[in-house]
Amino acid sequence: MGQAEWARDLARQLLEKPLPRRWAHTQGVAARAETLAPILGEEADLLTASAWLHDIGYAPELVDTGFHPLDGARYLRDVHQADDQLARLVAHHSCAVYEATERGLLDVLNTEFDRERPELVEALTYCDMTTSPDGLVLDVDARLAEIHSRYGPEHLVSRSITNATPCITSAVRAIQAALTDVRSGGAG
Repeated sequence: MGQAEWARDLARQLLEKPLPRRWAHTQGVAARAETLAPILGEEADLLTASAWLHDIGYAPELVDTGFHPLDGARYLRDVHQADDQLARLVAHHSCAVYEATERGLLDVLNTEFDRERPELVEALTYCDMTTSPDGLVLDVDARLAEIHSRYGPEHLVSRSITNATPCITSAVRAIQAALTDVRSGGAG
């Protein structure tokens, strides 16, 4: 069993019943990750695994700090002794440093989990931020608007997303450019 298959099974176990909408989103994010194989090569399995696991920190049994990237990454590291790259991708997905700052957890996040290579983090951000809560593909601007409407303007997640918007949109644009380059036969 490859890393992505293991990750899928673990995510299903943690999310499918308690958080069916989060599970639908996760399935959509993983499907997006699979489309990036042409630009990721050997790292495609790692990205797909991280896509399956990026939101496991929302699982009720894993919530500790309330900051899902950190809670999920800790679970992967401490309970499953998961690959370091995988835990780092989960910890830092979708410009998580902005929410970590809002929660007063930036030092904890950065002490426990080094940042992963920017290309991989951008790829996971692209997958997450172009997938709706129901697992459907959507534009990054629509996804950001959906997050704001779900949480409301004063919520710390909305504040974090506002601050993270340049980081998120830059990541999405970088992956879109890489995909365009590969499709047009350029050096990817």
